Amino acid sequence: MKLVIAGTLALDTIETPFGRAERIVGGAATYIALAAIHYTRSVGIVSIVGNDFPSSMLETLERKGIDLQGVVRHVSRPSFFWAGRYHADMQTRDTLETQLNVLEEFPESIPNAYKSAEHLILGNLDPRLQKRIYDQVQPRPRVVLVDTMNFWIERTRDDLEEMIAHADILSINDEETRQLIGDYSLKRCARAILSKGPRYLLIKKGENGALLFSQEGETLFFPAYPLEDVFDPTGAGDTFAGAVMGYIASQDTLSLDILKEAVIQGTILASLCVEQFGPQALLSISPSEIESRREQLIRMSHFMKLPV
Repeated sequence: MKLVIAGTLALDTIETPFGRAERIVGGAATYIALAAIHYTRSVGIVSIVGNDFPSSMLETLERKGIDLQGVVRHVSRPSFFWAGRYHADMQTRDTLETQLNVLEEFPESIPNAYKSAEHLILGNLDPRLQKRIYDQVQPRPRVVLVDTMNFWIERTRDDLEEMIAHADILSINDEETRQLIGDYSLKRCARAILSKGPRYLLIKKGENGALLFSQEGETLFFPAYPLEDVFDPTGAGDTFAGAVMGYIASQDTLSLDILKEAVIQGTILASLCVEQFGPQALLSISPSEIESRREQLIRMSHFMKLPV
């Protein structure tokens, strides 16, 4: 298996200034897998769904080539559910409801076919569970990307820092970065985080793009693709991470140059995702759309004439 993803398959109710979507399919693993499959044809998910999760979506994931032998369906409990409302800026949001449901029984073991995975994404889960999944992949994957959120930073900091030490790439947003280190300066925060073990830190800044820091001292800024309409930013960060790791999994190694291109790909996939509610846009993106938007982004980003 080229890439294994551990994360949630969920149902979401989302309100934005542009509309409302009731109980649509969401969850980190959904967005990550549908982004990654554009780059590598060997993707598997470790997750759990409830008795209300639509079979049609599982069938769609399988038709896309995503392996689901690591997905457990609970016969008597509902799926993980989240409801949220976005403010006018489409950046800030209020969580209206969270129901863990089957997430409390997330599988702690992974299929034998996943235990030799070359690449591993540990989505936003309890870091103790992330570590148990990580420990089952032997030999160690070539590249491990870890995601987290403020809840785990507040509640399980010691366990999270242990998991961060095993990451090649840590992917978090700017607010979480400052919370983790306790400093406003993202550059100082990045230096402190990289000293804990990761080779690279990706700081997601929503419509303001992303920052990439490396242990070698590199600092790179990637602008977001400017959009006329943003309908639903819910899965943007997971889509970004999925495309980053999907692209990396399509390469033979991990270098700064490969990661640069991976971040560009992540930026493009995230921009396409947010133009529709839920993961719907990711189901119909063509390679030509990705390449066209990539060329536009590069043209917009280079405002000085490059040397020949």
